[in-house]
Amino acid sequence: MTYVQDKRSDDQGRSDLVSGVPLFILMSLMAGEKHGHSLMKDIEHFAGVRLGPGTLYKAIARLESVGLIEALDPDGRRRPYGLTPVGQEMLVQSLSYLEHVVEEGQQRVRTKTLTGRPSGTAGVRRTVTA
Repeated sequence: MTYVQDKRSDDQGRSDLVSGVPLFILMSLMAGEKHGHSLMKDIEHFAGVRLGPGTLYKAIARLESVGLIEALDPDGRRRPYGLTPVGQEMLVQSLSYLEHVVEEGQQRVRTKTLTGRPSGTAGVRRTVTA
């Protein structure tokens, strides 16, 4: 599973937030239960990312093993998955964290665009030695 560190709230950091493929799976399941093929199609639709079956099912297995999603009763040959309450909370926390990161990135881009310098380098001299 892909994790991100969140050091905003305490010095211990947070290794429990998800990103990448696991995040896409949680987002897709937030809209409702789905089997593997439906997950792939939905993720491709909203994220523009085409997942291979190996990538998808490896991430599903990991998310299921940590209790963020659960396999539901089979529907014929297909096995649907659902988001657990813990998975829903993890999705909310991860999206909130990523929203903060995006806002910070956008602020830095605006600062660079306005000043021609990256944020935080005002007044810094660079010395080049040969």
